[in-house]
Amino acid sequence: MSTNQPVQATQAGGGGAPHARQLRSILITVSIALMAVIASVTGLNVAQTHMAVEFGASQSTVLWIINIYTLALAALLLPLGALGDRLGRKPMLVAGLAVFGIATVVAALAPTAEVMLTARVVSGIGAAMIMPITLAVITSTFPEEQRGKAIGVWTGVAGGGGILGMFLAALLVDVADWRWLFTLPVVLILVALAMTLKSVPNSRETSAHRFDTVGALVSIIAVTGLIFVLQEGPERGWTAPATLISLTVGLIAVIGFVAWELHRRDASLLDVRLFRKRGLSGGSLTLLAVFGVQAGIGVVLFPFFQAVLGWSGLLSTLAMMPMALAMMMSSGLAPKLAAGIGARMTMVAGIALAGVGMALMALFVSVSGGYLSVLPGLLAMGVGMGLSMTPATEAITASLPREKQGAASALNDVTREFGTTLGVALLGALVSTGYRNSIDDKLHGIPQGAADTAREGVANAVEAAGSTGPHAQDLLHAAHQSFVDGWQQAMWAGAAIMGALLVYIAFRGPKNTPSAVADETDPAEAVSAG
Repeated sequence: MSTNQPVQATQAGGGGAPHARQLRSILITVSIALMAVIASVTGLNVAQTHMAVEFGASQSTVLWIINIYTLALAALLLPLGALGDRLGRKPMLVAGLAVFGIATVVAALAPTAEVMLTARVVSGIGAAMIMPITLAVITSTFPEEQRGKAIGVWTGVAGGGGILGMFLAALLVDVADWRWLFTLPVVLILVALAMTLKSVPNSRETSAHRFDTVGALVSIIAVTGLIFVLQEGPERGWTAPATLISLTVGLIAVIGFVAWELHRRDASLLDVRLFRKRGLSGGSLTLLAVFGVQAGIGVVLFPFFQAVLGWSGLLSTLAMMPMALAMMMSSGLAPKLAAGIGARMTMVAGIALAGVGMALMALFVSVSGGYLSVLPGLLAMGVGMGLSMTPATEAITASLPREKQGAASALNDVTREFGTTLGVALLGALVSTGYRNSIDDKLHGIPQGAADTAREGVANAVEAAGSTGPHAQDLLHAAHQSFVDGWQQAMWAGAAIMGALLVYIAFRGPKNTPSAVADETDPAEAVSAG
């Protein structure tokens, strides 16, 4: 089966392949740029109350301020990633950093919710210019024997960067003002911009075909429609007219996109025929499930830490750091393991560990056990996710030709964003349903008003308990235990998803052949000689 016709790749700057020191600088540069984008996805979560008060905004508006960034980012990843291949990866990265940086400064100074919303949309556009190019620079610059290790560093930042960014944002909110949380992305962008201009070589692909404008527009409609459903469904209701219309438009656009891309064949934005390849399909499903589970765990953990254990936002975020650090460390180790036992077996081991982690949390979580009852599961989850993400990402990028690396990287990123949004919607809904079903039988004797408030969620129950006098402890105990019941349902569902994925990857995952070359030189620690 043919893919895209040969193109002429051009590398600016001449001088052949980058030397070890330049490779290290390139990897540091794209990792810093990626960290800025990832940190901005989660950072504002810790400032919801502050924004609502300062802007006089409703909870719905505050959620839109947070979600509109992800929506714009996900919708534009594929077209802008493909444009970067054609226009030049370095110019696209520089432009994206500039757009993102300016929009972030505007958001930090925004006087109204409307200005903040606009700034977040523009930030999402800039992020969509940055994120796929960071991975495309790695795949088009690093030699094959070092590419897997560089991708391991990239996936570690992509996976753990959000938690690290949220922790730093929570720290800034606690010790200063919520607007200071934009400081981190701005500093990262300035550093990445300076290093990009100095260290990152330019490369672009000259294609024999015109850019697939129709495919790009249809893909934007498809992604926007489906992400909107996943973000707004829990709030508006899954049968609300806006939800159903968005779902219909999104699904029609997906069908139209596939049909159009099959018609375009070698001139397509994304050759959908390549999903027949085990690497592309298996890698995409793995990232969808793994990032979905990670995001869903976040939805479950923060209410547990804050409403059940009574921790602050900063301490709750700090409690997530062991999982993030385990994920980042195992992402760096995954290429060496894949070189020895093969990509498929590495993914299988990672998925199995992630599933075990969720099962451990479902089995041992308790109010009395506190943080220690979930820590072993968090660590197993972190290691498992790191081991599975790196070979999955490499399988996706390896499935598309060099001239499509921007599109390959964008597909990788879109899959992550879909997984994240889907995981929040699915596991969040399971926890809420399990909580409501469990607490109904535990509210006997509680005043009616407080009981009705408690049914809305564990945080509502904690707030209502103060007005129930002698019933306060009974209400708190009922709410805490009901939340744990809902937690267990969500964790068992996540473990089941990991089990199904394990079976699929074991039989239909990427070919289980060790890497052709297992170079011991880590690009992140490239020798400085020469």
